Amino acid sequence: AAAAALGLLPLGKTQSPESLLDIAARKVAEKWPFQRVEERFERIPEPVQRRIVYWSFPRSEREICMYSSFNTGAEDPATGPGGAAT
Repeated sequence: AAAAALGLLPLGKTQSPESLLDIAARKVAEKWPFQRVEERFERIPEPVQRRIVYWSFPRSEREICMYSSFNTGAEDPATGPGGAAT
């Protein structure tokens, strides 16, 4: 209520703290690919797996476009392997 009165939050909306599961899953997803997590640990509870996978995907439109690009920049699409024209 005090934060809303100070104009920090919209009126009628309150923030709830992030769950420990979400915080931990986000930190894991920031540091390691999910495949490595699966290889390292034998048993990962289903809810934990789902949250790690959720946080593994990019959040911003710019990152989504960058990761969804098929061109890695290693080769010019007009040339074939080794720089030979196709």
